[in-house]
Amino acid sequence: MRPTGPKHTYHEVDNWVERDPDDDTPRLECGVFGIYGMEDASAVTVLGLHALQHRGQEACGIASCDGKRFYTERSHGLVGDVFTGPDLTQRLQGNAAIGHTRYSTAGGAFIRNVQPMFADLDTGGIAIAHNGNLTNFMHLRTKLVAGGSIFQSTSDSEVILHLIARSRGIKIMDRFIETMSHIEGGFALVALTRTMMIGARDPLGIRPLVIGRLGNAYVLASETCALDMIGATFVRDVEHGEVVQIDQDGLKSFKPFERKAARPCLFEYVYFARPDSVVNGKSIYEVRKAMGRQLAIEHAADADIIVPVPDSGVPAALGFAEQSGLPFELGIIRNHYVGRTFIQPTQNIRDLGVRKKHSPNRVVLEGKRVILIDDSIVRGTTSVKIVRMVRAAGAKEVHLRSASPPIMWPDYYGIDMPDRDKLMAATHTMEEMRKKLECDSLGFLSVDGLYKAMGHNGRNPDTPQYTDHYFTGDYPTRLTDKEDAVNEKEGNGQLSLLVNV
Repeated sequence: MRPTGPKHTYHEVDNWVERDPDDDTPRLECGVFGIYGMEDASAVTVLGLHALQHRGQEACGIASCDGKRFYTERSHGLVGDVFTGPDLTQRLQGNAAIGHTRYSTAGGAFIRNVQPMFADLDTGGIAIAHNGNLTNFMHLRTKLVAGGSIFQSTSDSEVILHLIARSRGIKIMDRFIETMSHIEGGFALVALTRTMMIGARDPLGIRPLVIGRLGNAYVLASETCALDMIGATFVRDVEHGEVVQIDQDGLKSFKPFERKAARPCLFEYVYFARPDSVVNGKSIYEVRKAMGRQLAIEHAADADIIVPVPDSGVPAALGFAEQSGLPFELGIIRNHYVGRTFIQPTQNIRDLGVRKKHSPNRVVLEGKRVILIDDSIVRGTTSVKIVRMVRAAGAKEVHLRSASPPIMWPDYYGIDMPDRDKLMAATHTMEEMRKKLECDSLGFLSVDGLYKAMGHNGRNPDTPQYTDHYFTGDYPTRLTDKEDAVNEKEGNGQLSLLVNV
C-alpha cells in the first residue's frame, strides 16, 4: 500500500529578510544530502547538513520515509537551530532521508520555496531536493501552467515534480529520466521515494554530487566534507549526466543521454566548496594554495607580509607566501559569532559593519607593507572597507590581490551574483578599480593562471575544461529563459516569480 502523504512541520508565515546591500559575498544556492538504508536516517542527515551549512544559511529541510509514510520538516534558519530536540527521529522517521540547505536567489526566500519538496503521485510519494538553477525554468513553468498545472512555489524544483507527474513512464525511474531530458542548466538532484533514493547530475557536471558508503547504507552529498562529518567512505563522484538509483538491491547507474565533455564549475574551487572537500578528484585546499602560488608569479609586489582576508583567502595566501618567500601573518581576525543585523539606520553605522566580521590585528599590520589576498572581488563594496581598515590599523602600503580572475559576467546556474552593470570588473578599468578600492596596487589571477592552478597548461578555448563564464562570458549551455526574457524585454538574472508576494 502506497503512502497517503507526508506529515509536514513548517512555519506558516513567510519570513523575508532583505540581503545587506553592501554584502559582497557570492552565494551558492544550495547543498543537498541523502542517505538510504540507515536506522535513524534523519539524525545522520542533520549531521550531513551541518557540514554543508556553508552552501546555504537561510533555510533548511529534511524529508524522511519509513517505507510507508513520508515525514517532512522545513524552516528558515540554521540546521542546528531548526533540527533540535530528543524527539527528532520520531518526528522524522525511517531508514531513508534527504536534506537541503538553502540560499535564495532573487526574491525567493519564502517558506514555500524551502526544500525538500514533496508530491503525492499516482505511483506514490516523492520528495526532491535540488542544488543549482534551471536555465529553462520559466519556459517550462509557462508551458505547465498553460496545461493546467497549479504551482505553490517559485522554485524550479517544483517544475521537476510537475514534469515527473505528467510523464507517462510506468516506472518512477523512467519518469525521472524523461524529466531530466527536458531540463537545462546546472544542477545536482537527490530524490526519495518509498522504495529508493535517486541522485542525478547535469550533463556537464556543473554542480557537484558524490556517493559514499556508511556501513551498508549509501550516501549522496554535494561535497565530501559531508561524508567526513558522518564517518562515511567516499566511493566516487556521480558522473556528469548520470542518474543513480539506490534501493535495497544496491546501486544502479543509468547514463541515458548523449555524452558530453564535463565542465565543472570553477567557482566551486575558487570559493564555494569547503577547503577540506575533494571535488571531481581535486583537493580544494591544494588547488587554492596553487592559485596563490600562481598569483605570486603573476603579481608580485615589494612588501613585508602576506595577509589573507579570512577565511576563504587563507589557502591562497599560504600559497602566495610560499612562492614569494614573504611571511604569512594573520593581520585580520574573523569573528565567527556574528548574527544577522536587521537594523542599520545610517550609512555611518553600515560602514562600521565590516568590523562585525573582520577585525584588524594592529600589532601585525602597523608600519608594514601588506599584500592582502582575497578569493575574489565582485562589487568591491567589502574590499574597499577592508583596505581602509588595514590602513587605519597602521599599514604603510596595501597591495590587493584576487586569487581569481576579474568577475565580468553574471551567473545563471545557481550562484547569486549581481547583474553585469554591478560587477566592478565589468564596468571599470584596472586603474579605475585600484583607485576605487583605495589600494596601492591591484592584481587578479589570470584565466590561464587559474587553469594552471587546476593542473592544466592553460584554458583550451575550443573545448574549455571548466565552466568559467563569470570570467570569460562563455556560457556552457543555452540560456533559454534569458533569451525569452530578452525577447520580451523583461526578466532578471535568476528568473524568479512572485518576488513581491
